[in-house]
Amino acid sequence: MDPTSSRFPTSVGNQIIVADANWRRLIRRPEALAARAAHAAGGIATIVLVSDADAKRLNARHRGRNKPTNVLTFDPAAPGLPGEIVLALGTVRREAAAERKRPANHLAHLVVHGALHLQGHDHHHPGEARRMEMAESRIMRRLGLPNPWRRA
Repeated sequence: MDPTSSRFPTSVGNQIIVADANWRRLIRRPEALAARAAHAAGGIATIVLVSDADAKRLNARHRGRNKPTNVLTFDPAAPGLPGEIVLALGTVRREAAAERKRPANHLAHLVVHGALHLQGHDHHHPGEARRMEMAESRIMRRLGLPNPWRRA
C-alpha cells in the first residue's frame, strides 16, 4: 500500500480510503469525519486510513524513519491533483489515550494538520509552529471540536 502507487485512486476532491477496517471499530464513520475536517481546512486530498505497519513501511520508504508516525503527507503527484494524507491507526489511538482525547477528535486534528502541510504550512521553527497551531485551533473551533493544543 503505497500512496504513490495506482492502488490509491486520485481525483479532484477529497477521497477517503479506509485501508484498515479497524478504523471503523475505533471511530464511527471515520470517512465522514476525515472528509469534514479536510473540507474545513480548505484542503483537497486523498486521505488514507492505514495500520501502523503500513505507516511504518511508508515512513521508512519516504522519510527514512523505520517507525510508524501519526500522519504522513505527500505532495500532489502533478499539478491539479490532490495531495495525500496517510494516518496510522495504532499511533492515533495511543496518542489520543495518552493525551486523554477522543480518538475522533484526534483524527480530525491530524487531518487538519496534514491539510495545512499540503498548503505549505510547517512547524520546523517556533514562529511557523505557532502559526500552524493557531490555524489548527481556528479550524477545529469551526468544526465544533476542542482545541487540540489545550490539555484535557
